[in-house]
Amino acid sequence: MAQNDDLKALIRTIPDFPKPGIQFRDITTLLLDADGFATAIARMAAAVPGPIDLVAGIEARGFLFAAALAAPLRAGVLLIRKDGKLPGATIAEDYALEYGQDRIAIHADACAPGARVLLVDDLIATGGTARAAVRLLAKAGAELVQAQFLVDLPDLGGADALRADGVAVASLIAFPGH
Repeated sequence: MAQNDDLKALIRTIPDFPKPGIQFRDITTLLLDADGFATAIARMAAAVPGPIDLVAGIEARGFLFAAALAAPLRAGVLLIRKDGKLPGATIAEDYALEYGQDRIAIHADACAPGARVLLVDDLIATGGTARAAVRLLAKAGAELVQAQFLVDLPDLGGADALRADGVAVASLIAFPGH
């Protein structure tokens, strides 16, 4: 990941947001840098092992990366949304939050069984949403090729949890702490 120090330098850290002790990794500064964002997308695309059919992006920042990656990978974009946001028939998956539950969904006809899918999001922390997305894609019959993130917070264990679930994981940048 040392080769991505140029991109890491474009990500702003905001201390004590949203609460004391949290080091918020703000990717909006990278998104504002046209060359930086293009470089990030090119490096993420280069890390994809083989052809894919769909890039699945997790709401909401994952949509930005999914759409940008789909073009060079010549793939479609699959939106993983919060439940109740899609107009057609859906399949959904529940997952635990710190205090309660949440639910994500995809259109029931969005992913053909056997489709090769790349799952993307801007950041992986504890991995709860990403793990739910993996289960959701499995329900749809997808072949998950890789889960990819711009930023990993390895101290929070999300990427390791995905690997323990048998998922290939890649990220460009890692930040210590939370």
